[in-house]
Amino acid sequence: MSEANVEIVREAWEAFQAGDEETTARLIDPELEFHGTVGGLQEGEVARGRSQIEENFEAEDLEAWEERRLDAEEYIDAGADVVVLMHEHRRGRQSGIELEAKTAIVVTVRDGRVIRMQGFLDRGAALKFAGLSE
Repeated sequence: MSEANVEIVREAWEAFQAGDEETTARLIDPELEFHGTVGGLQEGEVARGRSQIEENFEAEDLEAWEERRLDAEEYIDAGADVVVLMHEHRRGRQSGIELEAKTAIVVTVRDGRVIRMQGFLDRGAALKFAGLSE
């Protein structure tokens, strides 16, 4: 079952990045819980459903960053959870300053759909959160 969860998360991420709305809608629960990144400015905030996620997180993010790329480097099986190790690249809209970071997202899958996402600035903290050692 957990290897199937890795494939669900991989397919959902690739579909989202490609703008494939049909596949994204099939694999991501409409009431997805998106938790602000631990160690980030929005830590502790929670948005439910696509409209709240866009309103609370994406709109603010798009204002600040001219360029934003989130590349999945590795998907790690953690049972019901999947840890996605990310490489982030951002360029500030006003400053032009570039930021590179190695981060992670812990994604929870239930009944074949992504139901929860929690971002982490620290990959080790993400692994620990998912019950894995660093």
